[in-house]
Amino acid sequence: MAAPPAHADAAPSPTSPPAARDPPGRQAERSETACEDRSNAESLDRLLPPVGAGRSPRKRTTSQCKSEPPLLRTSKRTIYTAGRPPWYNEHGTQSKEAFAIGLGGGSASGKTTVARMIIEALDVPWVVLLSMDSFYKVLTEQQQEQAAHNNFNFDHPDAFDFDLIISTLKKLKQGKSVKVPIYDFTTHSRKKDWKTLYGANVIIFEGIMAFADKTLLELLDMKIFVDTDSDIRLVRRLRRDISERGRDIEGVIKQYNKFVKPAFDQYIQPTMRLADIVVPRGSGNTVAIDLIVQHVHSQLEERKLRWDMAALASAHQCHPLPRTLSVLKSTPQVRGMHTIIRDKETSRDEFIFYSKRLMRLLIEHALSFLPFQDCVVQTPQGQDYAGKCYAGKQITGVSILRAGETMEPALRAVCKDVRIGTILIQTNQLTGEPELHYLRLPKDISDDHVILMDCTVSTGAAAMMAVRVLLDHDVPEDKIFLLSLLMAEMGVHSVAYAFPRVRIITTAVDKRVNDLFRIIPGIGNFGDRYFGTDAVPDGSDEEEPYTG
Repeated sequence: MAAPPAHADAAPSPTSPPAARDPPGRQAERSETACEDRSNAESLDRLLPPVGAGRSPRKRTTSQCKSEPPLLRTSKRTIYTAGRPPWYNEHGTQSKEAFAIGLGGGSASGKTTVARMIIEALDVPWVVLLSMDSFYKVLTEQQQEQAAHNNFNFDHPDAFDFDLIISTLKKLKQGKSVKVPIYDFTTHSRKKDWKTLYGANVIIFEGIMAFADKTLLELLDMKIFVDTDSDIRLVRRLRRDISERGRDIEGVIKQYNKFVKPAFDQYIQPTMRLADIVVPRGSGNTVAIDLIVQHVHSQLEERKLRWDMAALASAHQCHPLPRTLSVLKSTPQVRGMHTIIRDKETSRDEFIFYSKRLMRLLIEHALSFLPFQDCVVQTPQGQDYAGKCYAGKQITGVSILRAGETMEPALRAVCKDVRIGTILIQTNQLTGEPELHYLRLPKDISDDHVILMDCTVSTGAAAMMAVRVLLDHDVPEDKIFLLSLLMAEMGVHSVAYAFPRVRIITTAVDKRVNDLFRIIPGIGNFGDRYFGTDAVPDGSDEEEPYTG
């Protein structure tokens, strides 16, 4: 998960020129007006019902994705959104689509607050909150001028980019990574930076026109209409637009009477009949929210995928190794290094030294499978030399933590300016399933050749999950290279069966795994031996059964 992108500072509202350009008298008048607006906003606060008091208005709930921290921030607590179980089957394809909840209702009806309450009550990882506010269309210069004077109708269906909404929701339901625009309400425009969302088991889509498009409706598994009294909605809108969006009270009321209220009567209220559930009083109706949460939990339980590792282990027995596998030639030098690192008596210093040597050889070998094209250069003697040059855009390395990160220095040593990403996959000790806990991938990775690194691969479950993550970020399957110092035949077959175009490259393949899915004869727990940490009592090959 990458850090959130830096956003440009919001420009001054078009309705409020910089005070420095005003004459002294006008500055004083503007100052008094600003104080009056703040006083109005504070007075409006007292008119609101006590439910939800203390919450910042329209505070967004963040979701796990590569541009934001892996956290769900709610009004009461912060939930670490870790442990996403497999969302695909043994074929590597998505088994069940994400569960999509649509939240409709009038402006300032409390949709975001209800969404946040549902997220908090669900208490499940990998929930994505998608707001329709992000999908306002880019305004023309004339429309910008109208918006600056509160004369543009933002509450009309034509104000929203439904094509982008539908394509974004479809990709999220399919488990794909998506880019979402960030809308700046003070300038009525999209910001330069877009945020990236990924990993949706549950999608909550909220907006005033959430039910206004037939194609969009078909994507929603559950439709909820938040019904709030019009007077309360007006008070909330006044408070929000004055305090958050730099508007004056006269402009907000003008816009409400001219556009917001008529749009609610014409476009929004009629969609209430399309809802599966109507929530009167919004966030104050805890009974309705509890019923919603119970239903979502039951739906998630039905969609849960359970892995059968024994079946996975036996599925490819006696099959020949796939053509996509390339094993480093077992020269006396390579075999000698394997002898040293497999020896349980080898010291940590020697283990690290010879592991690094093998990693360097492995990566040099892997680079020979990259696409190259003919090129001609001129030597210092003035002669032409017909050579080869890399035919791709760039190379990115992605390590599966923690053992995979030990291969990063070798990759950096041979690939200048290579970009590096990381993925953390661990085993759920209760279910025995691999779970995705964390990812941080470089931007625009879809055009790169990706070298996926893990030091040992036994069952292939973690490697399959990592490959699926890359595919969800639009990396072509044939541009993914899985590198490992040691693999079990089972892991090779599992990855090749699910992803037949992924190139698998290793220095050795062992034939067996034991009942605990450890490589036999194996290499021991690579991470513990490399980092000098205490070994797991059962003497496992890997830090967790699925870290390989």
